[in-house]
Amino acid sequence: MEINPSNENHNREFQLRNFIDHYLVHWKWFVIGIFISITIAYIYLRYTTPQFKATATILVKDEKKGGMLSELSAFADMGIESGLKNNVDNEIEILKSRTLIENTVKKLHLNISMFIKGNIIYTEMFDKTPIEIQFIPKSPQFSDSNITLQFLEISDTSFQLENKLQNETSKNNFLNKNDFQYGELISTQNWNLIITKNASKLFKVNNREITIQVNAIDDVVDSFRSRLNVNPLSKTSSVVELSLIDPVYEKAEIFLDNLIQIYNQDAITDKNQISENTSKFIAERLSLITRELDGVEQDVESFKKTNNLTDIDSEAKLFIEGSNSYDKKAVDTEIQLNVVNSMLDYIKKSSATDLLPTNLIVGQEDASGIINMYNELVLDRNRILKSATVANPTVLKMDQQIASLKQSLYSSLDQLKSTLLIQKRDISSQKGIMDTKIGKIPVQERQFKIIARQQKIKEELYLYLLQKREETAISLSATEPNARVIDAAKAAHIPVAPKKKIVFLVALLIGILIPFGIIYLIDLLDTKIKSRLDLEGKTNIPYLGDIPTSAANTQIIKSESRTSSAEALRIIRTNLEFMLSKVPEKQAKTLFLTSTFSKEGKTFVSINLAATFALSGKKVLLIGMDIRNPKLDDYVTLPDQGLTNYLSHNDATLENLIIKQKGYENFHILPAGIIPPNPAELLLSKKVEELFKTVKAQYDYIIVDTAPVSLVTDTLLIAKYADCFLFVIRANYLEKRMLHIANDLYLEKKLPNMCLLLNDTDSTKGYGYGYGYGIKSRKKPWYKKIGRK
Repeated sequence: MEINPSNENHNREFQLRNFIDHYLVHWKWFVIGIFISITIAYIYLRYTTPQFKATATILVKDEKKGGMLSELSAFADMGIESGLKNNVDNEIEILKSRTLIENTVKKLHLNISMFIKGNIIYTEMFDKTPIEIQFIPKSPQFSDSNITLQFLEISDTSFQLENKLQNETSKNNFLNKNDFQYGELISTQNWNLIITKNASKLFKVNNREITIQVNAIDDVVDSFRSRLNVNPLSKTSSVVELSLIDPVYEKAEIFLDNLIQIYNQDAITDKNQISENTSKFIAERLSLITRELDGVEQDVESFKKTNNLTDIDSEAKLFIEGSNSYDKKAVDTEIQLNVVNSMLDYIKKSSATDLLPTNLIVGQEDASGIINMYNELVLDRNRILKSATVANPTVLKMDQQIASLKQSLYSSLDQLKSTLLIQKRDISSQKGIMDTKIGKIPVQERQFKIIARQQKIKEELYLYLLQKREETAISLSATEPNARVIDAAKAAHIPVAPKKKIVFLVALLIGILIPFGIIYLIDLLDTKIKSRLDLEGKTNIPYLGDIPTSAANTQIIKSESRTSSAEALRIIRTNLEFMLSKVPEKQAKTLFLTSTFSKEGKTFVSINLAATFALSGKKVLLIGMDIRNPKLDDYVTLPDQGLTNYLSHNDATLENLIIKQKGYENFHILPAGIIPPNPAELLLSKKVEELFKTVKAQYDYIIVDTAPVSLVTDTLLIAKYADCFLFVIRANYLEKRMLHIANDLYLEKKLPNMCLLLNDTDSTKGYGYGYGYGIKSRKKPWYKKIGRK
């Protein structure tokens, strides 16, 4: 089966409209709720102290995010800034620290407040105070005290002061005195007080009480910490915003400015303290290092004097070069000595005719000259012997000369040998001296290096401390703040709390939601069936319609009736034609009415439904078969004789028991009669079947008022005679949990052609029909006219 989307939308709109109508019917309660909540909101705004927000913006140095240009950036190459790097997160925590806030509170004396009484509330005077107060604590407990003083000026020079908070810290009450002069010292056990006039303020205090409130420092600090917000404006910059909310915007501005000032002062003080301690340490170290350096230099001087040294490296080089020179001289001398020895051996072994070798003795001119002369004589002799004999006088003379030269040469060489031996000894002696000095050089060099190393260390340390002393001096003369103020503290004069628009909006919502919630809760706790909406989804029984409560006092419908109940009954009459459409046209249509319990209006519906059919021109018989508790006589005047008499007496006839209702042409009634002792047995008699056969032949419609089904079985006994069963449910009477009785009867088909009718609904609450016919009808509510033309 396809679902028509238009029908679905129509059902949703209908349900929504019913939902809205259900609450709009109580519009007066919504108006009252809104009026009360708006009034409360107005009073709240009128007498609530407004809160103002002051903000200040600073630029904090941060090595990761940049920051302001340092005054010491010119000395960055000296490493002065290396210890001054900050981190924004750390500085934010410092700005929010208890110590910093406490110092600000103490500096501004924010633990002391003065209030002047208005018509209803007290107003704090911050920078408009006409008097100046100076507390002089006598004990440390004063900072933890809570003091409330009442000030009242009685003349231009005197005033009254009363302690409103009597406790252990001030139980002597100003030594039992209340009148004081301006400038007088007021003494108590734990503190002294001096009050003077503030001549710069034009605010008059004549006959106006001023409350002086002194709060514990810790409480004030906690209050400011809870209201102070310090947040970076972005993740990539070191700009920080400080904000504070306070009833007095001047106080918030001054607090933030002083907080930043004290923060910078503390940072500068810390840096200066570090620099001063560093400078003092450097001065002490310089004095010590100077003395140590002087001692090391004296050691160097003594070492050089003791070892006859000026420069170890240069002298060592000279010693090595001298030793090498003596080695060379020794070799040359040894060579010459060997040559001389060879020449001497040769001269000894040579004959007169042998020539002597030349150019072997270097540097000896005499010996070389003799050898040359000797060789020339030998050559001349040998040349002469070629033409003469050995006995030749010339040869003999030349032999003598050769022998003489040979002897002279031998003597000269022998003397040269002695000279070379002496020279060799001298060279060896000098080389030994040089070698001794060279052997001492490593020890001297090691000893000197130890002394020189100490000297170098002391010198470098001395120079380093001199540099640091200059850097510290520069740091002390150019100490910079941690933060630079971008925007000084400024408070908007528009309060941030309470916000009027939000308060009124919340009040409006509360004014709507409270009645809504109460109505919803009442509906939630109400288990009674009120409208067709309560039946939807809980039963499959066909719904015939509902009858709203009528304002008219008429019990039975008339032809001229135009009430909502009358119109509802006419609609139900039409709907019943569809329920009874399967009944043959020439046969009377039998309609039974029952309910779950008594007092649900089935008798009312029965008699008015019968009257409605009768007014339409149909011949109608209304039978009262609720013989245990007949109620028809509550609406019409009936005789005592009726149905029970017919069933219990064989001689009773219907013609004598059925009466015609006055004012109706075709409306007849068969009363229930006298209440019998055996109602169930009477309803099981054959005469009941005869009764319906008889009346069906005489009437068009037979409407039967039966007993409630949950109490007795009477209705089930006669259900087989019904063409349609109209199950009446009274709104605001039957509980929803009892609906299962009707469902069970419908599912088990104990009541044929069963349908539901809801009685006594409230049309003004959107449950029933909005009938607008006749002068008796209700006026349509204003909210239903919205959107209608």
